[in-house]
Amino acid sequence: MRTRAWVAVGAVVAGGTVAAVAVALTGPGGGAGASAVQAPIRTHVHSLSLTGTDASLKALQARSTAPFSMVGVTWTGAHAKLRGTVEVRTRSAADGRWTRWLEMQQPDEIPDAAELNRPGVRGGMSPLWSGPSDGIQVRASGAHGTTALPAGLRVDLIDPGKASSSGGSSTGAGMDPAGYAVDATAGDSATPTDDATGTPTDTGSPTDTATDSPSAPDTTTPSDSVSPSVTTGSPTATGSASPSTATSAPVSTSPSASATSWPSQLPTLAQAYPSCPAGPSASASPAPDPMPAATTSKVAPPTVVSRAGWGADECARETGYPTYGSAVKVMFVHHTDTPNDYSCSDSPSIVRSLYAAHLSQGWRDLGYNFLVDKCGTIFEGRFGGQALPVVGAQTYGFNTNSMGVAAIGTYTDLSGGDSTETTYTGAAPSTAMLASIARIAAWKFGMTGVDPATGTASLPEGSADSSGFTLGKTYGFSVISGHRDGFATDCPGNQLYRALSTIRSYAAGPVSAVTVTGMSGGAVKSGTKYYTKSAATVSWTTSTPSVLISGFDVLVDGKSVAHTSGSARSATFPVASGSHSVQVRATHVRGSTTTSGAMPLVGDTTAPTFPGAPAVTVRTGTVNSTAVPVTVTWKAADSAALAKVVATSPSAATFGPTVTSWATSAKPAASDLFALKAYDAVGNTAATSVTRKPSIIQETSTTRTGTWTRKSSSSYLGGYSYSSSSAKASISWTFTGRSVAWIVSRASTSGQAYVYVDGTKAATVDLKSSTTQYRQAIWTKSWSSSGKHTVKIVVVGTSGRPAITTDGIAIIG
Repeated sequence: MRTRAWVAVGAVVAGGTVAAVAVALTGPGGGAGASAVQAPIRTHVHSLSLTGTDASLKALQARSTAPFSMVGVTWTGAHAKLRGTVEVRTRSAADGRWTRWLEMQQPDEIPDAAELNRPGVRGGMSPLWSGPSDGIQVRASGAHGTTALPAGLRVDLIDPGKASSSGGSSTGAGMDPAGYAVDATAGDSATPTDDATGTPTDTGSPTDTATDSPSAPDTTTPSDSVSPSVTTGSPTATGSASPSTATSAPVSTSPSASATSWPSQLPTLAQAYPSCPAGPSASASPAPDPMPAATTSKVAPPTVVSRAGWGADECARETGYPTYGSAVKVMFVHHTDTPNDYSCSDSPSIVRSLYAAHLSQGWRDLGYNFLVDKCGTIFEGRFGGQALPVVGAQTYGFNTNSMGVAAIGTYTDLSGGDSTETTYTGAAPSTAMLASIARIAAWKFGMTGVDPATGTASLPEGSADSSGFTLGKTYGFSVISGHRDGFATDCPGNQLYRALSTIRSYAAGPVSAVTVTGMSGGAVKSGTKYYTKSAATVSWTTSTPSVLISGFDVLVDGKSVAHTSGSARSATFPVASGSHSVQVRATHVRGSTTTSGAMPLVGDTTAPTFPGAPAVTVRTGTVNSTAVPVTVTWKAADSAALAKVVATSPSAATFGPTVTSWATSAKPAASDLFALKAYDAVGNTAATSVTRKPSIIQETSTTRTGTWTRKSSSSYLGGYSYSSSSAKASISWTFTGRSVAWIVSRASTSGQAYVYVDGTKAATVDLKSSTTQYRQAIWTKSWSSSGKHTVKIVVVGTSGRPAITTDGIAIIG
């Protein structure tokens, strides 16, 4: 027969061997500024005793259990030390496989004396995140196998719970939603099959020789879909999926406004002393004395998932206000020493588990002030008001006037270094995580005006038994320090500790490496400049994460024409005619600014020009009855940047901005339209055209002297040509036109001829060719305007190859 007894929140039953603890989560989120009150999430802490006749060896045999995701091992006496090792292995609820033996780590997040020395506070190892599990095995051994272990050893199996599908609490029927429901009498009668020194095979599955049945029934609940409440601030860094927010708070881009005003920074009496049904009523006490001073920061607060957002049960913690310091002087960075392969959607569960683990040791509340996951999501920690100097339980002896920010995961070296100091393989902290830690620092130290990069502060040691530190002695710290700087621990791991310089730089500013990468949105690049008709979109990059940037301004000729949020990397703005210089100015959340280099931009509304109509002339090449080779030439200009010239008639072609001629052909005996269109870089256009008529004039229209022989062949124009081998024999054409080409047949035996134009010798042309070619325009002449001209061909009588064959002329009339 089991009876039911209610114990005060935070108290722990030390004598029972089994304590089935169901944390019923109700009440407000407790964090001032929460955008919405979310339903608390039911959390179970199921405790099992470690047994054994040897004082230096204790164990819990392999057994099936209620579901859990985190393991804690605690003992009687807050100051008692476990000198030795504690190892656990867990069974996956998903596939039934057992893990290898995992060594739990010595505790390093510890409350200061005022909290630690209260009745019922227990010592404990650092909790170990197992993920969803339903089986446990534990073994503990004193140092050298002879050192006695502390009394009251137990394992605490923590199920973080899940939100119900309706968004409310998943508390089951018969659950008393008031505090810890504890079995007043409980006996673990199962006899372990393993002694404390037994080493089960890591790859095997231990036989479950005992089945644990908690007195309070565990209820299966839906997935953890709680929608975290957020406080106003900058958006969290991008990355993999993180907990969704029920309401997205507006992003403050002001570097000087404190978004949370006094007195709303202080939780209300109703929040400090929540009403917890079916449990011992907490009578509200006055506000804290002394009252914490109001805070004002020149930096807007970041976006934070409130306690309500991650499902905190405000009835589980010690009710009332926490202890406050005077101001946050140092931020200690921690890691939670949990696995790094978690999904960011599981982060609220991890936070709830840590909360339950700390409460199971009798602490007042979660030890950390803030927690940050690898996606950069920030979670509110200890209750008391995010903007206030809440005394946490995170850096033993230095908890007053400091804050603890815990990076969820393990950040030791991958190999060598401190890689053996933790249970899990270390990882490099993500940029999103570092940025969010820096964002908290920028906000908090914006309250005191301290430079996060170079600032230092002094804190007195408040504990008498902190290794390496002397009670009452004052120690100096960088305002952003690692846990190891204030306590004998490896925390936060070498990789995160080395990254503190990056956190300091991020927090202090200015924004780094702001670079304009290009323009679009109507702007096009030509050479080293961009051109647009009326608007442009500028893009940029920076090495500083968005959460540290309050906004960007686009500067045109030094004046702001557009403003964006810190997460933007482009902006569209209007552009006036003329040459301009475009820059991007970034404002850090602390107010400092960084301006990029300049990018030239031209506003161009003027169309290109053609100073004159295009010229069309005959050119050398093969002539036939349907095509005369011609060259079209032009001049095009633009006040900014000519992009191209497009031919549209008599055929289509596109030319670059420096091209001024086009080799094409035209149909003889027809009036052909030669049309061109010029485009500048932004699409302004101009067009020009001219009509010309090519003609072919054969030898029947000539005057001849000397001996000429008519030759017939389908290879000749019109089916015939004239040939002569007589020196000084001549043939002449008189025509009206602006361009002319002499057409010949060529062979290896062809000779030379003189060309006379209007009675003046113009050229000596050699018709010799290694291959036989017909209808070849071999010589051309053009004039600026149309006129009457005579072309006379005279046979040279070249030795050994005197013959020439003429096939007429082609003219542009």
